[in-house]
Amino acid sequence: MAIVVFVTAKDAKQARRIAERLVADRLIACANIIEGIESIFWWEGKIDRSREALLILKSTQRQIKKIIATVKTCHTYSCPEVIALPIKAGNADYLRWVHASVR
Repeated sequence: MAIVVFVTAKDAKQARRIAERLVADRLIACANIIEGIESIFWWEGKIDRSREALLILKSTQRQIKKIIATVKTCHTYSCPEVIALPIKAGNADYLRWVHASVR
């Protein structure tokens, strides 16, 4: 099954480093980076805010454990966001490319 994975990073530089590693390791087919998102969240008992970059990754379900492990090794956050959602439908040619691009 194809999946979309969301990862937030402290900035675009870190997001690019994570994306390049995941693509090079053939764990994802593609990464989109959106700079300048604002995150509001609970952290250490209080509401916090942060400017971040969002990674939108395309991969397969069988790679999620390796994606999480890789993100954790190259991320500066102690608890990085890595969440996956199934792709239920889409361009069949694109989804075949996603599957062919990851190992």
